[in-house]
Amino acid sequence: MTFSETGRFTAMPRRLAAFVAAGLCVWATAGAWAADATNKSQLTVERIFTTGEFGSQGYGSIEWGPNGTAYYKWESAKEGGGRDLVRIDSATGNREILVPSQALIPPGESGLFGVSSHAFSTDRSKLLLFTNTKRVWRQHNRGDYWVLDISSRELKKLGGNAEPSSLQFAKFSPDGHRVAYVRERNIYVEDLREKTIIALTTDGSTNVINGTFDWVYEEELDLRDGFRWSPDGESIAFWQIDTSGVGVFFLLNQTDSLYARTISFPYPKAGEKNSAARMGVVSVNGGEPRWLNIPGDPREHYLARMDWATDSKTLMLQQFNRLQNTNRVILADPITGDTHTILVETDDAWVDNNNPTRWLADGREFLWLSERSGWRHAYRVSQDGKRIRPITRGPFDLISVESIDEKNGWLYFIASPKNPTQRYLYRARLKGGKAERLTPENQPGTHDYQISPDSQWALHSYSSFTNPPITELIWLPGHESVRVLETNQKLRDKLATLQRPGTEFFRVDISPDVTLDGWCLTPPDFDPAKKYPVLFYVYGEPGGQTVMDQWRDRGGYWHWMLAQQGYIVMSVDNRGTPAPRGRDWRKIIYRQVGILNSADQAAAVRTLLRERPYLDAKRVGVWGWSGGGSSTLNAILQYPELYHTGIAVAAVPNQRYYDTIYQERYMGLPKDNSEGYRKGSPVTYASQLRGNLLIVHGTGDDNVHYQGVEALINELVRYNKPFTMMAYPNRSHGISEGHNTVRHFYELLTRYLNQNLPPGPVSDDAG
Repeated sequence: MTFSETGRFTAMPRRLAAFVAAGLCVWATAGAWAADATNKSQLTVERIFTTGEFGSQGYGSIEWGPNGTAYYKWESAKEGGGRDLVRIDSATGNREILVPSQALIPPGESGLFGVSSHAFSTDRSKLLLFTNTKRVWRQHNRGDYWVLDISSRELKKLGGNAEPSSLQFAKFSPDGHRVAYVRERNIYVEDLREKTIIALTTDGSTNVINGTFDWVYEEELDLRDGFRWSPDGESIAFWQIDTSGVGVFFLLNQTDSLYARTISFPYPKAGEKNSAARMGVVSVNGGEPRWLNIPGDPREHYLARMDWATDSKTLMLQQFNRLQNTNRVILADPITGDTHTILVETDDAWVDNNNPTRWLADGREFLWLSERSGWRHAYRVSQDGKRIRPITRGPFDLISVESIDEKNGWLYFIASPKNPTQRYLYRARLKGGKAERLTPENQPGTHDYQISPDSQWALHSYSSFTNPPITELIWLPGHESVRVLETNQKLRDKLATLQRPGTEFFRVDISPDVTLDGWCLTPPDFDPAKKYPVLFYVYGEPGGQTVMDQWRDRGGYWHWMLAQQGYIVMSVDNRGTPAPRGRDWRKIIYRQVGILNSADQAAAVRTLLRERPYLDAKRVGVWGWSGGGSSTLNAILQYPELYHTGIAVAAVPNQRYYDTIYQERYMGLPKDNSEGYRKGSPVTYASQLRGNLLIVHGTGDDNVHYQGVEALINELVRYNKPFTMMAYPNRSHGISEGHNTVRHFYELLTRYLNQNLPPGPVSDDAG
C-alpha cells in the first residue's frame, strides 16, 4: 500500500456540517485565507501544481554500457523533433548519436513514435523499443514493441497481427535471435530470423495468467514481469497464477458513458482465499510445460522470487508462507521439476521480500540480506546453503545493495548508521570487514547512485530537505566529481525570491526509552512568543517513512505554502515505520497497526505541545494519504481530545477490507488477531468523532476501495456525527487523473484547513 490552485476566499464558520444525499457527502464553500496573487514571494496552489515554475530538473534515466566506459541516454533531437539515443563517454563526456530520432519512423508512416524504454541485445547490434504504452494498474507495462537493427536501421514491429498496445515485458533471448513476450495472459516467442511466432502457453484465460500476475502479486510483491530466459536461451521459466475462487471486486464507472459500467478483478481481502501460484519451465520450441514440484498449498504460500543460476541447470526460487514469517530458498531442477530447500529465513513478525538473486563466485555462492542479528546485513551463502558468512556487521542497517565489484572484492551499499533520516554510500569487503563511507562528510542529506557494472563510475544525485537535487558523474571509489550534470540553478534562483519557512529536524522523547525523529516548518515571520496552529503530516505504517532529509517537490511546496500562511507543519516517524533503526524498531508494530503507531503519534503530539509553548493546543490538525489517511482517521477518532481537524485521503477505515498480502503481513490472519483488526481499524471509533473531519477518496481506487469509505460513512451517520466528504469520480489511488484534478484536490485541502484550523498566530494571553 503506498502513499502518493489559487483564488480569493471569504470567511465562513469554523465547523462545517456534512450534507448527506444519495450516499455522497458534498462540500463546496469559499475559503478563509486570501492569497495575494501579486506577491511573488508567496506560494499558491496554482503556482505549485499548475504553472510548473518550481519543478526540479533531473538528469533523466541512463543505461550503462557493459563495462562502464560509456552510458546511453535519450536526448531531444536538435533537428526534426523526437529524441536521439546518445552514447556518452564516461571519461571525456564526448557524445555520439547511436540512434537518431529519424530512425524511429515506422515503415509506411511519416511520423516518429516516442520511446518509453529500450533494451540492447547482448551483442549490442539490436535495440528493443517499447512504445504506445498503456497503464495496467500502477505502471504503463502494456504497449507495442519494435526491434531496430542499429547498423541497417531496419525497424520491425513485434506481435504479428496482435492488437495495438497488447504486448508486455518483451525480452531478447541471450543470443539476440528471438524475443519473448506476454500477450493476453500467454507467453510467445518470436524468431527474428525465421519470422515465426510460437505460443509457449495457450491456457491463458480470465482466471489463468501466464508470465505476469494478478492484482495483489503486482501491488504487494512488486511482481509484474513473470518469465525468465534460461542462460542458454533454450527454455523459459515462468509463473502461472490461477485466480479462480478468489473474491471478485467491482468498481463502478458512471461518467464515461450514458449507462454505468463495472470494472471487475479478483482481489483477495484479508483472511479470504488467495490465488494459486506455480512455476513452470517450457522449451522455446513449444511443448508442454514442466511444472516444478514445490511443496505446500499454493493458495497458502507466495512465490515471491525466481531466477536461473549462472548455468541453465538450476533455478532458485523463494517461497513465503501466508503469514510471511518464513521464507524458504529453494533450488529446482528444470528438467525433472524436483526441488529442495537450502535456506530458511524466519522472523517472529515478518520477513521482508528484499532478496533478488545476486550470484557470486561464478554461481557457487549468492548474496543474502537478513535481520537475524537484529540489524539488516549482507551475507554470502554457499549454493547448497550450508555455509553462511557475514559481509557487513555492526549496529546499523544496510538499506539497499547498489553494486557488487567481485573483481576487486567490494560490496557497495546505502546506509546511514548515525542518522536514520539520511542516506549515504558505503562499501565493505566481500570477505567481510568494516564498512567504509564513500559519500563526502560535507554532503548531508539523501544520496542516490546508479553505479556502472564495473563499479568504477556512478551517476550521483543528492539533495536535502532545503536544497534541490544536484546530479553529477563521479569516479569511484574516491567519489571524485568528474562532471556536474544538473545543478537546478534556475530553481535555486527562483526559491531565493520566496519567503522561506524555517526548517528543523528534531528528536522527541515519548518515553524514557523511545525517541522519535521529526521535522518542523515554521512561518517565515515566526514569533515564539505567540501561538500557532500545527498540522501533522503522517504516514505511520510499515510501508513508508516521512521524516527524510531529502528534497520534496510539489507536496513539499504545499507544506511551505501552509507555513507561509501561518501554520507550523510537522511530521514524526513512529515505531514501525521502515527507518534504518534496527529490526526491533521496525517490527514492534506487528499485529498492532493502527494501535501502536497511533499511540506513538499521540504521545509525540502531547510531548511537543508541552515542550513547545508556541504550538496552539486548541488548533492541532493531522493529514495523510493511504496508510497516512488511515493514521489520520485513527488519530482524530481515537484521540478526539488531542486532534481538532483531520484530512484523511484514500484511507483504509476497516483493515478487513484491504488485501491479504499487505494486511496479513503486518497484522496476521484475522481469525488469529480479530481484536487487533478491530482495535486497529478507524471505523471502530466512529462514535468518538468530535473534531472536523474531511474524507477524500477516488471512487475508481482499485487499491484502497471506496467501499471502505462508505462503511465508515454509515457508522458516522449512525452516530449522527457531522463530517465533510469529497469523492473524485473514477480517480484511482493517486487522485490525479483528469484535467485540473491535482489543483482542485490541493485547493480543497487548503480551504478546509483555512476554515477549520484557522492559520496565523495569536498572542499567548489570547487563550
